[in-house]
Amino acid sequence: MKYRKLGASDLSVSEISLGSWLTYGVGVDRDRALSCVDRAFELGINFIDTANVYGRGAAETFLGEALARRSRDSYVLATKVFFPMSASDRGLSRAQILKQIDASLTRLRVGHVDLYQCHRYDAETPLEETMRALSDVVRQGKARYIGFSEWSADQIAAAFALPGMEHFVSSQPQYSLLWRQPEEKVIPICREKHVSQIVWSPLAQGVLTGKYLPGAPLPADSRATSTAMGQFIQRWTGRDTLEAVQKLKPIAAKAGCTLSQFALAWVLREPNVASAIVGASRPEQLEENAAASGLTIDTALFAEAEAIIAPVAR
Repeated sequence: MKYRKLGASDLSVSEISLGSWLTYGVGVDRDRALSCVDRAFELGINFIDTANVYGRGAAETFLGEALARRSRDSYVLATKVFFPMSASDRGLSRAQILKQIDASLTRLRVGHVDLYQCHRYDAETPLEETMRALSDVVRQGKARYIGFSEWSADQIAAAFALPGMEHFVSSQPQYSLLWRQPEEKVIPICREKHVSQIVWSPLAQGVLTGKYLPGAPLPADSRATSTAMGQFIQRWTGRDTLEAVQKLKPIAAKAGCTLSQFALAWVLREPNVASAIVGASRPEQLEENAAASGLTIDTALFAEAEAIIAPVAR
């Protein structure tokens, strides 16, 4: 496993990180989830990402149990705040940020998180209020650094323009061969501000593994057939998309790796990316994905893949 510096922080994070969206505490049974966490550590994965809203606290509660027996300095822990936790608890107001960080720390069984992220931008709360509250969370020792997910370039610039505030060190966008929108504006401003990307859905919900075949029944025991985990994959299961993905398999073979590893290596080719977040319902999935770290692949093969995917990429 290779490691990269996270933005302007002193955190060193594994190139492949373990996510918990739709999986732990929700769609994967406890014993198998524990096996995944254990295998992640064995593979050198030190970065774990979650959010308070995942399972309405269930993912954080699970991770609190799974990580309790491990030394706190053996992993980098990130969580997020914004989405509703109840009918009245949502957003990035000062009251919500201070309430939700305490609740997250209790569920995670830790005294601090390494990274506290705004899960989205809150247009209903003044940005200065949000940034001051986040800065106080850092200054109180409850989070070491702050980040955001899916903010626009203008929103990022506005946050950095506020005086006397803690600065963001990370951005968490969706980014993959099939979703390249961050390249236009977000990555350039983040590069300028010393903010790293920690990418969610680098395998497009598993579609870039190549296991979903056009016109064929969805594989049993896959995310697409799970009632708990399959609600977001439909955007990538159109025939044109699946046919294009299948054409990537020979290119990955030329590179001497699996399609999953090729797709992850493509994300990691971007220097502004610090880590690619993967979800896993089985330890062997982590084994395959972790092997993408440090791969050296001919850029001509990446270009060939980009040309094939371009008509269906977003």
